[in-house]
Amino acid sequence: MTFNVKEIISVTLILFSVIDVIGSLPVIIDLRQKVGTIESEKATFVSGVLMVSFLFLGERLLNLFGVDVSSFAVAGALIIFLIGLEMILGRTIFKSEVETGGPVHIVPIAFPLIAGAGTLTTLISLRAEYQTANIIVGIILNLILIYIVLKSSGWLETRIGPGGLAVLRKVFGIILLAISIKLLKTNLITEF
Repeated sequence: MTFNVKEIISVTLILFSVIDVIGSLPVIIDLRQKVGTIESEKATFVSGVLMVSFLFLGERLLNLFGVDVSSFAVAGALIIFLIGLEMILGRTIFKSEVETGGPVHIVPIAFPLIAGAGTLTTLISLRAEYQTANIIVGIILNLILIYIVLKSSGWLETRIGPGGLAVLRKVFGIILLAISIKLLKTNLITEF
């Protein structure tokens, strides 16, 4: 097992752009306002477990259920689409996990925002090009950044303010819709 700094940097940057935790900040702040607190440690841990597990078992797990990577990406795109609609329209589509007694840190933060279909399919693609050890280091570096952003979401919210937050929520809602449509388009085309 040899570590290659160039590969680690490449993997880290690729995952950073796909995960886009900074771009997800308005969604995270919006969820924090709805439920009160976000369990940063648990969300980061669950995201890491999902990413590492999918790195090793992803394709086999999907094949076990008779699901291909494209179908998985389409399902993730639909969830991202609904989250984008929530942000733009100011309506609640997903029931608050606090109301249902479920863990807030898993859906939709750990999955699909952080370890979503795009991230998980990217990990499968990276395995073909990079050494596994370097991919794991790239995942860990991204998890550190994710933890920092989740932990400081309250502080960032006060700096942005309610007006800025409302604008960001609408803008990033549109961006999420665009990302979901791109994922749908790309993965539906591969099916036909």
